[in-house]
Amino acid sequence: MTERRAVLSGSTFEEQIGYARAVIHGNAVHVSGTTGFDYTTMTISDDVVEQAEQCLRTIGAALAEAGCTFADVVRVRYILPDRADFEPCWPVLRRCFGEVRPAATMLVCGLADPRMKIEIEVYAQRPER
Repeated sequence: MTERRAVLSGSTFEEQIGYARAVIHGNAVHVSGTTGFDYTTMTISDDVVEQAEQCLRTIGAALAEAGCTFADVVRVRYILPDRADFEPCWPVLRRCFGEVRPAATMLVCGLADPRMKIEIEVYAQRPER
């Protein structure tokens, strides 16, 4: 039977909505769309670049708990309400993904809370054990 395990970040959203920060299914790691909230304090910056940095800190922690790093990411989705906010985030995103070169998509659409300026979702493949 294939292993399936949830990774939780402690976000109140996970409890209220009913989802996990990430799900490990065999060697695949599916990290939920992650916003710029610091889920330990449930605070969020007004700055999109700071939000992107926080997204990546949260994603990095979920990947680590799943036995991965950013080097294992094969797919990333960036979701922003304002397309003009994407380019200022590129240096931050390049630090995590520049060498890895995952398949990527950027979507423009509304997010669940107007304070959210970016949401990032990744898929990773755990190293064979």
